[in-house]
Amino acid sequence: MKVVRSLKSMKIRHKDCRVVRRKGRIYVINKTNPRFKARQG
Repeated sequence: MKVVRSLKSMKIRHKDCRVVRRKGRIYVINKTNPRFKARQG
């Protein structure tokens, strides 16, 4: 999982990426390809 400053670039890496908020942190998750995970905060 990558920790990034801006999730906008991570969101457009794959068409199935979605932004989820959990416990005050913002995550990008991808069910079809779990390689594209990222977190902010």
